[in-house]
Amino acid sequence: MRQGPDSPIIRIWGSVEEFVSMNLELARFNMIEQQIRPWEVLDPAVISILGSIRREDFVPPTHRALAFADTQVPLLPGAPNGACMLEPKIEAKLLQELKVQHHERALEIGAGSGFMAALLARRAAEVTTLEIHPELAAMARANLQRAGFSKVQVVQADGAAGLPAAGPFDVILLSGSVAAVPQNLLEQLRVGGRLAAIVGHLPIMQAKVWTRSAPSSWSEEVVFETVAPRLLNFPTANPFKF
Repeated sequence: MRQGPDSPIIRIWGSVEEFVSMNLELARFNMIEQQIRPWEVLDPAVISILGSIRREDFVPPTHRALAFADTQVPLLPGAPNGACMLEPKIEAKLLQELKVQHHERALEIGAGSGFMAALLARRAAEVTTLEIHPELAAMARANLQRAGFSKVQVVQADGAAGLPAAGPFDVILLSGSVAAVPQNLLEQLRVGGRLAAIVGHLPIMQAKVWTRSAPSSWSEEVVFETVAPRLLNFPTANPFKF
């Protein structure tokens, strides 16, 4: 029997879709209010971006329940560096600290699922994101295109050397941790440009922002403490100085 547009079955299905949508929006709202704002992420533009991009669409289906949780979300089973989406508050804080402007060019190292590149793309004029894992590069590219971010360039490449041929950049973000930031990455910043990275060794690492203040001068600021999985192929630094 055919069902008309006013049939009970159609009305019930519509109600289920509305219910799911409302629950997702409530979860997104709670993520912002209970996780992100308490971390002093208060920039209205950043809050607006986090509220408008569907984070759940960048989470692997097997971990969809963790889309708004205050935790790292695994992306690639068996990856040697434990590839993951960082906690929402970490992503938000890094975006705020980078102070991305609409005319700027951004480079991300460690595309993951593409979510951080999407956040950057809402602020920057141009975003290129590098990903060493072919499976993750494909995932990020598909997620970004499906979400309408067709102008974000996803490049399957080892990001440890950055992308000097395409530089200089106004913003560079390392979406993972390193023992130390290589000088060659800092040199790919334009004067006035900023680089954010999580650096150090377990059990405590620090998120830092470097600003290139002159052709041969960089300032450095510690913005918060956290931990994150390692990006591959970056130099290993001795944590102790003698």
